[in-house]
Amino acid sequence: MTTLVIAAGRDLLIARRGARWTVEHHLRGASPESLAADPMDLRRIYAGTMGNGLWRSEDGGRTWTRVGTSIAQAVVTAVAASSTEQDVVYAGTEPSAVYRSDDAGGTWRELTGLRSLPSASSWSFPPRPDTHHVRWIQADPGAAGRVFVAIEAGALVRTEDGGRSWVDRVRGGPIDTHTAATHPLAPGRVYSAAGDGYFESRDAGRSWTRLVDGLRHRYLVGVAVDPADPEVVVVSAAPGPWVAYQPENAEAYVYRKSGGGPFIPAMQGLPDGRGTVAGRLAAHPGEPGAMYSANNHGVFRSGDGGATWQILDIPWPRTAFAGGVDALIVLPA
Repeated sequence: MTTLVIAAGRDLLIARRGARWTVEHHLRGASPESLAADPMDLRRIYAGTMGNGLWRSEDGGRTWTRVGTSIAQAVVTAVAASSTEQDVVYAGTEPSAVYRSDDAGGTWRELTGLRSLPSASSWSFPPRPDTHHVRWIQADPGAAGRVFVAIEAGALVRTEDGGRSWVDRVRGGPIDTHTAATHPLAPGRVYSAAGDGYFESRDAGRSWTRLVDGLRHRYLVGVAVDPADPEVVVVSAAPGPWVAYQPENAEAYVYRKSGGGPFIPAMQGLPDGRGTVAGRLAAHPGEPGAMYSANNHGVFRSGDGGATWQILDIPWPRTAFAGGVDALIVLPA
């Protein structure tokens, strides 16, 4: 059974496929913004919200409990669970701060060194210039304690020791990462979909290469990597931020690269770019080649590493994605 967990509008939607697809509503009115599954226990899911704190499910999303009451901020914009350390989870907030829990969200402590980085004085989110936030957290499956944190906007930083110390952004690296990924078959490799383009690091963030060959649209929102092949990368892209997120003036596309080649459009089976928001992308962790894209037209699946797509016949509420999609994760059986 495949389970899709989607943050859309003010609700959390969960679609489960058994003999047929069924849809559940959760966290009604909580405005979920960020999602993460625990790689060491896929029944455990976390959901950060825009103003209603952090929530946890221990049963695959069927029931939810608010956790993280010791997190000072109510806006939780990013969350990630470690795949190398049992019960370790990180949460990022607006204003920018990162918290760590060593007991699956029961208790939290702020990793205060993040806000002492030299670049912190330059962080700013243009629509709300008086603040900024943690847009993404990515724990590295190849190194315990190594975590990448993206600030929107201003930096992609990292810690090598679980947050005791921090390394600031490096020259040539992404400034406005929206989504990052790592891969268990490619130690030290980091993928960044950023407002300033697509970037990769092959040395755990110490240096970066900007790879935009073939990208006609270079404001990137989502990235997913084939779980069986770290060379197969899919991204969602738009001409700029003003058309990436709002359905009423949307324009966004999907691109794919493989084997070290350039990006090529990967729109077969997807709706036309005009009128489509930038898709939130996810790979199926237990199925080679399986990718998912959620946008304002529904959820699409690829079984060939993003080369072609097909819409999933899921009975979503009629206006479920009218405001776009904020986050997507995929849980295997």
